[in-house]
Amino acid sequence: MIEICEVGPRDGIQNEAKFVPTDTKVALIERLIDSGVRYVEAVSFVNPKVVPQMADAEELLRRLPLRDDVKYAGLVLSRSGLERALKTDVGYLHVVTTTSDSFNLKNAKRTVEDATAELSEVVADGVAAGRNVVGVLGTAFGCPFEGDVPVARVLGVAEKFLHAGCKAITLADTTGMANPQQVADVVTAFKKTFGADLDLGLHFHNTRGLGLANVLAGYHAGVERFDSSIGGLGGCPFAPKAVGNVCTEDMVNMFHGMGVESGTNLEQLLETAKWMEQNMERPLDGMLMKAGIA
Repeated sequence: MIEICEVGPRDGIQNEAKFVPTDTKVALIERLIDSGVRYVEAVSFVNPKVVPQMADAEELLRRLPLRDDVKYAGLVLSRSGLERALKTDVGYLHVVTTTSDSFNLKNAKRTVEDATAELSEVVADGVAAGRNVVGVLGTAFGCPFEGDVPVARVLGVAEKFLHAGCKAITLADTTGMANPQQVADVVTAFKKTFGADLDLGLHFHNTRGLGLANVLAGYHAGVERFDSSIGGLGGCPFAPKAVGNVCTEDMVNMFHGMGVESGTNLEQLLETAKWMEQNMERPLDGMLMKAGIA
């Protein structure tokens, strides 16, 4: 069985030109929960001037249904983001750094080493405050500015985050540069370095059409947790040419066809994707909503 971390309400919406009101976000998350999704990256604690779509993080969290069987996560990029998050009851903190110096310097004006040092303290403080912290490592499969990112560097950042108290690591393909063989190799390196019991997740974008192929490669290499976005919504405001995330209903359709359970109702997911497409007033990237369920 796979675990889905639904990132549509955060990564999916953050880069949309059409403003998405809080009411729509609440309704989206409620629909996702009704379809069986149990892990939702709901918000991002970032500067609302930089990412206006995420300005309602605190209000959205207050309005979400509280359920013992549902995990809500918020993205944290800085100390100030942590301070905001700890004023809410969000149970999971996704602490993010990229692993490319060029990307970090361009977007955060600091090196990977500096970012890792600061965010390791953020991780430790989040854990001390009783939150579950997941380290998210961006550009883990390549950087749009410098190309290859050495696996050793990605492993080094992960080691520091795990030492600081992260309960899990997610490797993010920020601009969709990964290929299936690379995914298998990187996952194998992580399992070899940190042990087979490492809680490892994967986050792919479909920029070059390899999103589901990379998910499948990760699954065959032993990963069972995957980020995805309803309807294939998504894109990073800090990454050039980053298109939508792996599509949730397309991924579920693939796994269900393989006999792998996801805990979700595919028909309900598909209806939610169509509903979201109507709300966004533009065609979304999901393929199943065009082809239908076989």
